[in-house]
Amino acid sequence: MPLSDTREISLEELQLAARNHGLPLEALRWPVTPAGLHYLLIHYDVPVVDAASWRLELGGLVEQPLSLSLDDLRARPHAEHAVTLECAGNGRARLTPRPVSQPWLHEAVGTAVWGGTPLAGLLEEAGLEPDAVEVLFTGLDRGVEGGEEQAYQRSLGLHDALMPDVLLAWEMNGEPLPPQHGAPLRLVVPGWYGMTSVKWLASVEAIGEPFRGYQMTAAYRYRDDEDEEGEPVTRIHPRALMAPPGIPDFFTRARTVPLGPVQLDGRAWSGLAPVVAVEVSTDGETWDGAQLERDVGGRWSWCRWTFGWDPPGPGDYVLRCRARDEDGNVQPDDPPWNLGGYAVNGVQRVPVSVR
Repeated sequence: MPLSDTREISLEELQLAARNHGLPLEALRWPVTPAGLHYLLIHYDVPVVDAASWRLELGGLVEQPLSLSLDDLRARPHAEHAVTLECAGNGRARLTPRPVSQPWLHEAVGTAVWGGTPLAGLLEEAGLEPDAVEVLFTGLDRGVEGGEEQAYQRSLGLHDALMPDVLLAWEMNGEPLPPQHGAPLRLVVPGWYGMTSVKWLASVEAIGEPFRGYQMTAAYRYRDDEDEEGEPVTRIHPRALMAPPGIPDFFTRARTVPLGPVQLDGRAWSGLAPVVAVEVSTDGETWDGAQLERDVGGRWSWCRWTFGWDPPGPGDYVLRCRARDEDGNVQPDDPPWNLGGYAVNGVQRVPVSVR
């Protein structure tokens, strides 16, 4: 991935930013993100799919291959899960040098209630053969990346693919999937960064060796230079975000807050383990615990946090928040740099002017 030593955004990055969008941070106040506000990353083009003639092909190392229409899938057991999805590149625009790619700041996240059928049930119905080791997911979107023409493809090891909460989803917040979110069918893998949840699914294939496609071996790996093999990007690292208080300046988004008690609030999540604490700093030195509220429910969705702040007087302040999960993973002030700008979960800083 190319790098930039300047803060300037190229026309190519601007083009990506116009196609994709993040969550307006004030929308953190919604427990479930409206579909039009949920973050969006489209690698190639949105394919135009005729849902009436579309079929999902499930094959490979299975005893009974399946070819399923959307109605066939709807006849299978139905499940719903509230899942927070976050782009693996969320935060990369703040790195120096900056990876030249989709220039996310903090906003590449959203929580939806996804409805569909568990993947495990279909794999059991098809009957996995003993030598299957991974499940390969292929989308209908095609493009060129790293000089290679390809369909978007990702794989999961059997242990992860058979987790009961992994869904083949055709609903988002109780409505049919919008085209940009993968209609007619997408994969939803709770707890993993969003690149894993392949959209516009065309096929599911059980395979006998690890998949070596571009999105697994060239993209989405933690490494410091192109010559490293690196480690794969998998589960979401802990993060807390604040819904900026007060009112914004149109251009800079700088916040103005009236003097007096202020309730700070936001969301926190982790795909590694449940979030158990959020701390807030208003003075740049000390951290105080916030109140947590699980207002969405379920292991895989974010939780709300609130914190009462009474500014000592007018002036300029920098507000910060950080999350800690059950396994002791804590957001760093400044995360380690990596070539792709993945899992950049540094502490959010929100400058405010109290008047």
